[in-house]
Amino acid sequence: MPALPRIRAARWTDKRAVATLTADALHTEPLGAWLVPDEHQRRRILTDVLEIWVEHALFFGEVHVIGDLSAAAVSFHRYRPIPPPTAYRQRLTEATGPDTEAFDILEVYLHSNRPATPHHHLAFLAVSPEHRRRGRGDALLAHHRQRLDLTGLPSMAQVTTTNRGLYLRHGYLPQPEVISPGGIRLLPLVRPSPSLSGISTPGSPERGV
Repeated sequence: MPALPRIRAARWTDKRAVATLTADALHTEPLGAWLVPDEHQRRRILTDVLEIWVEHALFFGEVHVIGDLSAAAVSFHRYRPIPPPTAYRQRLTEATGPDTEAFDILEVYLHSNRPATPHHHLAFLAVSPEHRRRGRGDALLAHHRQRLDLTGLPSMAQVTTTNRGLYLRHGYLPQPEVISPGGIRLLPLVRPSPSLSGISTPGSPERGV
């Protein structure tokens, strides 16, 4: 198998490409359909919303990509509360129009199911359809794991049950499955740090993604 392009930190100019890549992955998921029922508008709306969060992660987290932009990982440093994205309410409304309420409901729901103690939040991991099953997701998760181990902090993610195998291979432990708004099954996952046995239960007053 040919060597993968190197993993690098995303640049500001990559944010639209990363948002598009992530939207393409979410577009075919039941969660994407619930957020934006209109199939013709879904990809555009998801891309516009995700670009807000990718931009935010460049300030308050990390965005890493495979060098050819075929895969990306977007995470947030939740060592302390972080503010919402700049002009978030206005930008979200402009991007989503009549679908704004669904995004609001999901944000509140995800927030209520996040840990209360300091951790990394792996918000998005996406691989372009034509590059799947070629080791790109594994490479990004291994890179993410190595960086986390230097900090001594755990990591968490909230994924659809169809994606759980990839995370389990990299040391993430399944938490009780939850049903999101719209009846979508989500699996919270936690990867304990080398120095910690786990992290506390959800319920922090922190806001953000």
